[in-house]
Amino acid sequence: MILASHSSNYGERMDKVKLALIGAGGMGNYHLANIARMETVELTAVCDIIPERAQTAAEKYHCRAYTDPQTVLNDSTCEAVLIATPHYTHTTIGIAALESGHHVLVEKPISVHKADCERLIAARRDKRLVFAAMFNQRTDPQYLKIRELVTGGELGPLLRIHWTLTDWFRTDAYYASSSWRATWRGEGGGVLINQAMHNLDLLQWICGMPTRVWGHCRFGQRHQIETEDEVTAYLEYGNGCTGVFVTSTGEAPGTNCLEIIGERGRLRLENSRLVFTRNEIPALEGIRFSKSAYDMPPTQEIVFSFTDSGGQHAEILENFIAAIQTGASLIAPAEEGLHAVELANAMLYSSIIGQPVNLPLDGFIFEQQLEKLIANSSFVKTTMTEVERDIRKGF
Repeated sequence: MILASHSSNYGERMDKVKLALIGAGGMGNYHLANIARMETVELTAVCDIIPERAQTAAEKYHCRAYTDPQTVLNDSTCEAVLIATPHYTHTTIGIAALESGHHVLVEKPISVHKADCERLIAARRDKRLVFAAMFNQRTDPQYLKIRELVTGGELGPLLRIHWTLTDWFRTDAYYASSSWRATWRGEGGGVLINQAMHNLDLLQWICGMPTRVWGHCRFGQRHQIETEDEVTAYLEYGNGCTGVFVTSTGEAPGTNCLEIIGERGRLRLENSRLVFTRNEIPALEGIRFSKSAYDMPPTQEIVFSFTDSGGQHAEILENFIAAIQTGASLIAPAEEGLHAVELANAMLYSSIIGQPVNLPLDGFIFEQQLEKLIANSSFVKTTMTEVERDIRKGF
């Protein structure tokens, strides 16, 4: 397949990108609505293993319907694909798409576990192919501001991170809506690999990767599922910074409160209100040089408020298309998606073995652990169909 973006005028190309959507479920239909509003995209195909779902979407958006992703990739109907299928198939479909010369935008997580992430990333042998991940929260102004302050050195060296993230509330009806949800075989995990994947990405994007993780997970604590729905994890960083990450899908009312503390002050984000309490002198200087036993460094408070949440999914898609057309820098390169998956895997693995684990995590060891969980699982949902039961095998 010859890609227009391979031409010598790579940075100047502005014709419409021919895009196929693979996976027309809940998120897939959300993406279709965004695609329909874009003038830089021509939707050429919708693919779903459920024929009726593919046909309904194709009729609505005036494109071809397929039930086999490989057929889409083989017949040159598209030059780029957006993958919005259940998690395990991100790897198999993504590898097939990259190896056949397609640009790829994949939903989060890019794969279920680190070893599959590495296999998927390695499939992008042609570096001219654009490979992006749907980490839409990277477009949120509040997280952009936090990243700017942290990476710009406004906080100084980081001392502590605390993220309580329990507003991902889900009901039993949610988990029953698809047979693959919250199963080791179908999804590869629970809140960590699904909902909190966004926040694990933001955590490493803003603060970097820890060097050690100690996870404490509860499995099916609040729901009729076999995977984790409550997590508390302790993090250690190379510079001595520590962190705590708490998440749950069973808490109401939930909380979303992020605190990042450095020598020069504290950032606190809650309810879209970001408060930067800036120390007029660094904490360490106050400790070393104050003549009083109880003096606190004087502070200045700066408040940031945000009226919207940025471009989200549509902005990531627009950025992906711009990268194909003009070589624009990606907001969320898929290669960076490995880090959030590694954090999720490390928290799970640490909890299972009952001790902390060092990073980088050995992806092969975790893959073996996950295969044991799948093999030993007796959890089968009564709504599971034969088609859905085979979904982990790929297409």
